[in-house]
Amino acid sequence: MKNILDKCRRREALTREEAYRLYDEAPLPLLARTADEVRRSVVPDPGVVTWQIDRNVNITNVCISGCRFCNFHCKPHQEERAYITTLGEYRTKIARTLELGGDQLLLQGGLHPKLDIGFYEQLFRDLKAICPTLKLHALGAPEVAHIARISGLSTCDTLRRLMAAGLDSLPGAGAEILDPEVRRALSPAKPSVEEWLRVMHEAHMLNLPTSATMMYGHIETPHQRVDHLLRIRDLQAQCPPGHHGFIAFIPWIFRSTGTELERQGVVTRFSPLEYVRLIAVSRLVLHNIDNIQASWLTVGKQTAQVALHSGANDMGSIMIEENVVSSAGAHNRFDAAGIQQAIREAGFTPRLRDQCYEMREWNGAV
Repeated sequence: MKNILDKCRRREALTREEAYRLYDEAPLPLLARTADEVRRSVVPDPGVVTWQIDRNVNITNVCISGCRFCNFHCKPHQEERAYITTLGEYRTKIARTLELGGDQLLLQGGLHPKLDIGFYEQLFRDLKAICPTLKLHALGAPEVAHIARISGLSTCDTLRRLMAAGLDSLPGAGAEILDPEVRRALSPAKPSVEEWLRVMHEAHMLNLPTSATMMYGHIETPHQRVDHLLRIRDLQAQCPPGHHGFIAFIPWIFRSTGTELERQGVVTRFSPLEYVRLIAVSRLVLHNIDNIQASWLTVGKQTAQVALHSGANDMGSIMIEENVVSSAGAHNRFDAAGIQQAIREAGFTPRLRDQCYEMREWNGAV
C-alpha cells in the first residue's frame, strides 16, 4: 500500500490491480490525507475552492432511451407531459441567470426522435443571438450520438456543426457507469459505452472542453467503479497536448425516488464515508485530471465539505434550476451566499469560476 500511495503522490498511472487495492484496502483516513496532499500539489492555490453559477435547462423531457434510473423523461406519445422549451422561456431563464451573476446554460434533454442537427444548430444560434457572451455547456455524448444517427451524420461532423453554431463545452452526461454489462441493464436503448468514449475522444481532438461524470450506487460493483475511472483516465491520456480534454470529474450518488430501479428493489443507500472514499480514489487514480468536484446536490453540505479535505477542489454550481436529479429525491439547495459560506466553513476561500476553471469576479448579484 505504501508503494501504491507513493505512486499516487508522484501522479503516476496505477495498474488496474493497484487501483482495486487502493479502493478495497486503503484505510480511509490515510486515503483522504493522501488525496488532499495530491490536491494541494495540483491546484494553483491550495487554499481556494472554486464554485460556479449556471442554470440547468432541459431542452425537452421527451426521451426514447428508457433509462431505468430516470423518472423525469416521458415517451413521445405522452403528449400531456411532453414539452420542448420555447425561445420565450429561454429568454426569461437567461435574463434571470444573468441577474444572478451566471454566465452559462447547462442544456440537456433526452433522445428526442425528431430533434435533429438542424434543430440544435438553430437553437444554439438563437441563444447566442439573445446573449452573445452566454456560454453553452450542452448535450452529452449520448445525445450527440443520437443526433448524428437521426441526421445521417458522423458524430465528429455533428460536433463540428454544433461548435460552429455556438456549443462551448460538452458535459459528461450519460456516462453513469462505463461498463457494458451495467449499461445494458440500466439503459439498453442508450448509445453504448464505446460510443460515449468515441464522442468524447472526438471532442478532445477538436479541442472542445469536456467534463467526465459517474453516477454510482445502484447495480454496479466497487470494481466497476474503478474500471470507470480507468477508462476516463486512459481516454484523457489520448488527448492531444495543449487541448482541453476532461477539465473536471464529477461523481454523484444515484437517487432512486420514483424510478424503475426503485420499483425493482434498487434504492438509494447513501454512505458519506463511501462517497469520501470515492472522491479520494478519484483524485489518486485520475492523475491526469486536475479538478475533482464535490456533488453537494446529491450528498449534502457536510459531506461535500469533508470531500474538500479528501481530494476535491471544487463545489460545482449553485444550479439556479435543476430538474432531473431533484425529481429522483435530491433536495439540497444553495444560493451564492450559501455556497460561499459552506466553502468558508470548510476552511477555504471561495472563488467564482467559469466552465474552464478561469476565475471570475464576483459582483455580489442576488
